Order: sequence, then C-alpha cells, then structure tokens
Amino acid sequence: MAYESAVMASKAVIPFLVAMMLLTGVCNTLLSKYQDLQCVRNCDSSNPDDIERFSQPVIQTAQMFVGESGCWLVIAGFTLYRRFFAKDAPLLHGGYEHVGSDDSTEVDTVDEFGGTSSAQDEADPVVKPLVPNADERIPLVGWRVFLLAMPACCDIAGTTLMNVGLLFVAASIYQMTRGALILFVGLFSVIFLHRKIYLYQWLALFVVVAGVAIVGLAGAISPNPNPNPQAQPNPPALPENSLLTIREVMTTAAVSSGALQTILGVLMIAGAQVFTATQFVLEEWILEQYALEPLKVVGWEGVFGFLVTLVGMIVLHLAVGRTDAGRNGYFDMREGWREVTQYRSIAVTSVLIMISIGGFNFFGLSITRSVSATARSIIDTSRTLFIWIVSLGLGWETFKWLQIVGFALLVYGTFLFNDIVRPPLKACAARRKAKPLLEEQPIEHM
Repeated sequence: MAYESAVMASKAVIPFLVAMMLLTGVCNTLLSKYQDLQCVRNCDSSNPDDIERFSQPVIQTAQMFVGESGCWLVIAGFTLYRRFFAKDAPLLHGGYEHVGSDDSTEVDTVDEFGGTSSAQDEADPVVKPLVPNADERIPLVGWRVFLLAMPACCDIAGTTLMNVGLLFVAASIYQMTRGALILFVGLFSVIFLHRKIYLYQWLALFVVVAGVAIVGLAGAISPNPNPNPQAQPNPPALPENSLLTIREVMTTAAVSSGALQTILGVLMIAGAQVFTATQFVLEEWILEQYALEPLKVVGWEGVFGFLVTLVGMIVLHLAVGRTDAGRNGYFDMREGWREVTQYRSIAVTSVLIMISIGGFNFFGLSITRSVSATARSIIDTSRTLFIWIVSLGLGWETFKWLQIVGFALLVYGTFLFNDIVRPPLKACAARRKAKPLLEEQPIEHM
C-alpha cells in the first residue's frame, strides 16, 4: 500500500515539474530581453538615437554559468537532507515505477541518492537528475572531470553569440531561430557519432531550415515597433586586422535599418547552434564512456564555464575594452560592472536570470528523464509559444502572419524528426528509428 502511494506521489509531481520547466524556460529569454531594453546612458535625450541601452552579452553569459553552478546548492541540499533528516524517506530512494511503465520490479542496491543499476528508470522524478546515467560505466571523477571543460567552452561561444543576436531581434524570433539546433545535432551525430538518419529525417531537417529562414524573413520585413537602437552603441575595437570585416558589419548593423539588424541577429543565433550542437555531441561522447549524475554535469560545466569566461573577460578588457575605441563596448568589463551595480533593474534581473537558469536545468533534467520525447518536444514548443504571446502582450513586437508560417514549419520539422508525427510517405514510415540520436538526452542550458 505504501509502495502504491509512493508511485502515485511520484506521478503527481510530474505536472509541477513541467509547469516549473515552462516557467523558468520562458523567464530565461524574457528576462534577458528585458535586460537588453534597459537604458544606461543618455536616457533623457529627446533623440532616440542618442539613447544607449544595456549591451553586455559577455556578462550575460557569465550570469548563465553562475546559474548553472547553483546546481551544486541543490546537490548539497539533497545530500544533507538524505544524510541527516530523511534516511528512510522514499522520495530519495529508487525502486519506484517509471512513469508510464508496467514494470514494477523493485531494486535492491541503493547509492548515495537512492540510485541503482536501473535507478534512472525507477527513481522519483525529482531525484532523477541526481542519479548517475549508468552504473556500469567508469565514474567521471578526478582528472576526468576536466573533460567537461570542452563542452563548457562550446557553451561559452554559443551562448555569447546568442546573447549578441538577442540584442537585434525580438524574443520570439530569438527562440524560434534556436530551433535550428536540431539541424546541426543531426548532422554532427551522423558525422562524429556515426548515427543513422533516415530519409524522412533529412526531409525534416530541410523543413526546419525553411522554417528558420521564414521566421528571419518575417522579422526583416516587419521590424519591431520598439527595436533596440543602441544594441551596439560603440562597437569594440578588434585587435587584429583580419577581423576588420566583422567590425565593419557590426558597426553597420548598429546604425542601419531594423531589417539589417534582424538579419544579422538571426544569422548569429542560427550560427550559435553550431557550438551548442558541438556541446551536445561532446557531452554524448563523454557520457557514453563515463557515469556521472546529470545535475553534476551541469554544475561542473557551470564552474568551468564561469572560470573561462571570467579569464576571457579580463583579457579582452585589457586588450580591447579599455581602449578608446572599445570603451562602453562588449568587452568593457568596468563599464559592464558599473551598469549592473548602478541600475537596480539590471541587477535584479541578473539575479533572477541566475535563479531561473538554475531552476530550468534542474526541472529540465527531471522532465527529460521522466517523460517521453513526445512530451519534451511539446514542452519546448509551448515554451516558444508562451514567449511569443508574452512579448506581444508587452508590446515588444508586433504580430506577423509570416512568422506563424515559419513557426509551423519549425514545429512540424521537429516533430517529424522526433517521430511524433508520421512521415508523409509510407516507405519512410516503415523505417522509423529505434532510438534517439543522443541517448544521454542533453538539454539546452538556457
């Protein structure tokens, strides 16, 4: 009887986890965009072109890694609770039925968090991020932990590019463009992990590309009513002449029409998915060989990512940010710190972003290992839809029919790739994939 009650409680917590994953996921994007819209200089000017807004994508990247590092607080809290307050609490033990499973076989071996050889399947959904991915693999401890610095560096590049892109586009376009991730994950899985993609999945990837292109076109044709006119008020001077072309593009984007800014932003966000896909493939390669609790993976990547970002910020400030041309730009660390500490709205949103990202990773990992791929795809789609609806309600963007077309193609392509909808041809339907491309099921960290 107690066992059945525990199973029911385990299932009942799923809707809460889904709701919190949606809430924190929506807040991540909306809070970042709200931060970008805050005025930091010449706020009383009657000329909109003189108003300068918060444009510190590198600091926003550091915020994300602080949020990821906060996962260690959750790990410490569960450890203390397990050790001193609830040694016999069923919440922290394995042996429960996996949601939607008919197998009720109990397990015998319990580790620090209630994990067993099949703990990822039987553990309570709340505890699943604290259960190793596979007990028979080599533990990821000691010097091996530094392997996670590789995906962390990819995360730095991808997140910073996306933060720059968000300066130029609406929040909904930003979120929809991130749907291009599935394209690069599919390609890299075939090239580096030797996975197999069927014909209908290649078709799905082309549909996703078309959807991203249409979303970008919708933003370029109908710019936002309140674009960020000073997304890059003073483009940072780049030390190498070989990068002069990039500097000229950024300068042009800052003073040109909203259409060019939107195109530039979409290209940056889509290009950032190359780094995110590389991060996913690296995580998959590492976790295929080593066992580590998923939440610790996020925590270690947060630590490594923050340290590398901090060192990079200092170096770039000394090389670029403190120069006359680089002052008040992306790499002016002193100015960025002044803006965060002097303006209360920016400081408060920074803290909220850190909390939201930490929560999103915890709830996301819990859901990823508790529900089907169908449910996860629907949750991700709902996240994008909610961001779009809230942005429209706040007046940050206008309704665009063409954007609906692009969004519909993105959703269809993603659902088709993940086997949620049937392929258009019977010949394709007969050869549906047997397992996901990335069996370790990594999630986006923001």
